[in-house]
Amino acid sequence: MIKIGVIGCGHWGPNHIRIFNQFSNSRVLMCADLDEKRLASIQKLYPQVNAVKDYRKILKSSEIDAVCIATPTNTHYPLSKAALEQGKHVFCEKPLALEEQQCLELEELARKYKRNLMVGHVFLFNQGILRLKEYIRSGELGKVYYAHATRTNLGPFRYDVNALWDLAPHDVSIFNFLFESCPVNVSARGLRCLGTALEDLAFASIEYPKNILINIHVSWLDPKKVRQITIIGDKKMVVWDDLDQIGPIKLYDKHVEKTSRFYETYGEFQLLSKEGSITIPNVIFQEPLKAQAQYFLECIEKKRTPERASARKGYDVVRVLNAIQRSINENGNAVKIG
Repeated sequence: MIKIGVIGCGHWGPNHIRIFNQFSNSRVLMCADLDEKRLASIQKLYPQVNAVKDYRKILKSSEIDAVCIATPTNTHYPLSKAALEQGKHVFCEKPLALEEQQCLELEELARKYKRNLMVGHVFLFNQGILRLKEYIRSGELGKVYYAHATRTNLGPFRYDVNALWDLAPHDVSIFNFLFESCPVNVSARGLRCLGTALEDLAFASIEYPKNILINIHVSWLDPKKVRQITIIGDKKMVVWDDLDQIGPIKLYDKHVEKTSRFYETYGEFQLLSKEGSITIPNVIFQEPLKAQAQYFLECIEKKRTPERASARKGYDVVRVLNAIQRSINENGNAVKIG
């Protein structure tokens, strides 16, 4: 039985408590939050969970094997560090930290204390994203030309990080996972439409190896909630829509062919668009948060590094985010990623 302590009972914390209590090999024994109303709510739902205001009680408890951190972004590094130094396995919500060096330090601490450190890149456990990975790996899409991601809504507004750091970690982690690499350079623009100190929206152009160009649009200021990725290959094209109730994946048998047929204008003579069928594959639903938690527990039990969402993967995401932020600060200047 892996005994869990959850720090942070705001938006995601209660979900983590629910999920970890569903498994036969884990139990949440303690949770912590500064808000007494949140603690009272948790206590009502889970009377067996010891709810405390001081997170240090969780870290000092000899009963706790692993800590789940679901707190504001700027607390991820110090809380993860403190938990690792107390000999706890750590699951930390995204992003792992605000600075690359902090991520590397946490990775080294996990290695030193022989503890697992995993980042909450939950979409890497989404069945739709895993299907996209299959299409790319199998070559069904052919050579990938480009892709674009949209992650928008009207709110919710945050005051600890901007829309880039709130939303883009998901898409950066997804594309790093799909293309099994980090970008080589980025160029981005952002705006503070609401007059706060934080950007409400951002557009980022990201270049991956093999000349693959990615565009990411994130915003707190759109009329419609959208969670969508489109990938264009030279054989087929695919769209993933996380909010589509019919099927999250649509595979388009559309492509462009070169032809030697004669045309009067030179610009038309060699390219023809080919329209094919649209396939909606059956994607078996599994709650990503549950699959993620199960993976974390399995890695602890088998003493295996959580490679899919490891500290190093978290580091890769943070360095891309910092490059995007730097480009925004420099009005769109291209920033290389070493």
